[in-house]
Amino acid sequence: MLRLFSSPSLRARQVIFAILCLSCVASSVIAATGESLKANGDFETDADGDHWPDGWPTLKAGASWETEADNHFLRLSSTGPGEMVMLYQEIPVPAGVEAIEMTWKQRISDLKVGKQSWFDARILLEFLNADRKKVTPTPGAPASRKDTDGWVEKQISFLVPEGAKSLKFMPSLFQVESGKFDLDDIVLKSVDPQPLREKAAQDLAARQAKQESDAKKRRDKAAAQFAKEGNLISNGDFETDAKQDGWPDNWGKLKVGGSYEAEDGNHYLRMFSTTPGEMVLEYRTIDIPADVEALELTWRQRVTGLKKGEAPHFDARIMFDWLGIDGKKVTPSPGPTYTTKDTSGWVEKRHAFLVPKDALTLVMMPSLFQVKAGTYEIDDLVLKPTSAAPLLAAAKLRAEEQAFKFVPREEPKKENWPSPLHVVGNRLHDADGNEVWLQGVNAGGLETLPQDTQPIKSTVVAIEDWHANCIRLPMNEAFWYGKSAYQTDGGAGYRDIIDQIITLAANRGAYVAVDLHRFRAPKQEHADFWKDFATLYKDHPAVLFDVFNEPHGISWEVWRNGGFVGTKEGTDESAFLTDEEKKKNQGFESVGMQGLVDAVRSTGAKNIVIAGGMSWCNDLSGITQGYALDDHDGNGIMYSWHTYHWHKDWEKKMLATSEKHPIFLGEVGADVTKFSFIPDADQEDPYTWVPDMLGFIQKHKLNWTGWCFHPKSSPIMISDWKYTPTPFWGKFAKEALEGKQFELKRTR
Repeated sequence: MLRLFSSPSLRARQVIFAILCLSCVASSVIAATGESLKANGDFETDADGDHWPDGWPTLKAGASWETEADNHFLRLSSTGPGEMVMLYQEIPVPAGVEAIEMTWKQRISDLKVGKQSWFDARILLEFLNADRKKVTPTPGAPASRKDTDGWVEKQISFLVPEGAKSLKFMPSLFQVESGKFDLDDIVLKSVDPQPLREKAAQDLAARQAKQESDAKKRRDKAAAQFAKEGNLISNGDFETDAKQDGWPDNWGKLKVGGSYEAEDGNHYLRMFSTTPGEMVLEYRTIDIPADVEALELTWRQRVTGLKKGEAPHFDARIMFDWLGIDGKKVTPSPGPTYTTKDTSGWVEKRHAFLVPKDALTLVMMPSLFQVKAGTYEIDDLVLKPTSAAPLLAAAKLRAEEQAFKFVPREEPKKENWPSPLHVVGNRLHDADGNEVWLQGVNAGGLETLPQDTQPIKSTVVAIEDWHANCIRLPMNEAFWYGKSAYQTDGGAGYRDIIDQIITLAANRGAYVAVDLHRFRAPKQEHADFWKDFATLYKDHPAVLFDVFNEPHGISWEVWRNGGFVGTKEGTDESAFLTDEEKKKNQGFESVGMQGLVDAVRSTGAKNIVIAGGMSWCNDLSGITQGYALDDHDGNGIMYSWHTYHWHKDWEKKMLATSEKHPIFLGEVGADVTKFSFIPDADQEDPYTWVPDMLGFIQKHKLNWTGWCFHPKSSPIMISDWKYTPTPFWGKFAKEALEGKQFELKRTR
């Protein structure tokens, strides 16, 4: 015998199922019978006697339940100029309802619309799905901008999008200056969707046909513009002012911070910050001819007095968007071009990008993006078609690089970790007394970008493919503590990246020289960092502490023991620092390199300390002249030397020290691209310099890490993130790491 109620839990489930079935039946009845989806739409019922129509929400202000000749209705009244008065109601949409017809009566009186075109009397409508997320398309909002002649009847019909479970019904006086909006006899009924679908399809086809026709005319006009001037941007040189109104033709006049300037008969556009944090922006649209796959924009710009805003992207930039034939955005947008510092007069710029298939219009927005101060001037903008092939190849390479970038997280495999190092004379030995020669690369990136995970992959490639046994890891103590505008996690993500790198290197039997990538002279904040870092990695066998990147502009006394660091004079490599960085690097009390050593040793950490010499780490002569550091309780100190293809006097600056102490050539390299802050004549050809330097390293068995295992940090060892060696530096370095011997023909 079948028992329907075999257990309490089963009975409960059956009751719930029955209720759900009844609900579905009720919803189906509503959909089938044409009953309004919203009860009491005539506002006549007040069964609970609370002087408010049943089933309708109340408002704190601006709504009232009114009566005229025994007829009840709802009134919305403006509470003040610009105030929002809105009634919010969610109406369930039963299953099976595919289209809705809404009818109602309304009366509008004393209406004064607001400042925007949509600040009027309107009924906002919006669909939600089961997760209460917006579902599109959204019905158009019936709106009125003027008074009615008494009560008027209104009607709209609209389709219900797939997945919609409820309709947000929001009659409102939308930030009007004044007015009353009366509503009555609101009925929402399920109707046959087919006529609406057919009309929507017809309207869409007609709209698309018109859009395509208009787009063809605009594309043809753009082609004619280019044929005439060789430039898709009309008046890109700002020389034409046919209206004689003091503003270049075809360029919109800025609301604030814009002027039309002339120098020696040449005209250009100037944007200038008037208030810190204010947006100064020029908006220009340029239509594109048919069948253009890529564009190149060239222009001149001059930036003066620039002070960046609070966020990293608050600078001088040109932003871009694409619009389709329907006026909506098309992706992907071209990346912006930007500068964070002043230029040396007028400079020429170039930016090439692909054109999406559905794009009709390029939106170009030169701007001072919420900067604190500055002037941004632009001139001679030329936009023309270019070959898409190099851009497609670059996009393909980026995709391959991204796929290649992934490295799975590893747990520590201590059985694979290298033996801890200690100093013996001028060499490094492991715990078994074997001499260890450190050779490798700088895995750059984390010194400038706290979110950069590329050094993780760089570490693995350098060890596994380039045969490095040491990774120098430039980093930044401010990022360690989460103080960058890019960070919101207190530095947790940054610390995790560094820890992953250390684990990956150690698991492969390699060492990591953690480099505090700072300049000028050590500060107390650097000593505080090393206390924290050394506590965490105390006696980790794979970790060495490169305590300060490049001291310069101080005496050997201050270098060792600390003291006041004043204003830097003269011109040298500091040209690459920002004005803000230069300012921070003067007028403070230094703790000296000995202070950093003491900070590390105060934690009980015995890890080898690497101490960079003077003159941007290019001079170690003072070490043998009484300025060697004390290390009574650790595994020893190794002195760091940095040298590039413009440095001379190799032996004079480090050879005497190398006879007594181990040397770590932490940065070394050469590039075919000239450095702007060094005279061209002083920069030797890498093809002659690099083999001799590698021969010098091998002759004296100097520990070394090449700069830089990064395609955008010169001198570059790789040309891309697939780690292709550069022919002038990376190729030679890779061969040296693989064991090739280089002949030293002459020193410098």
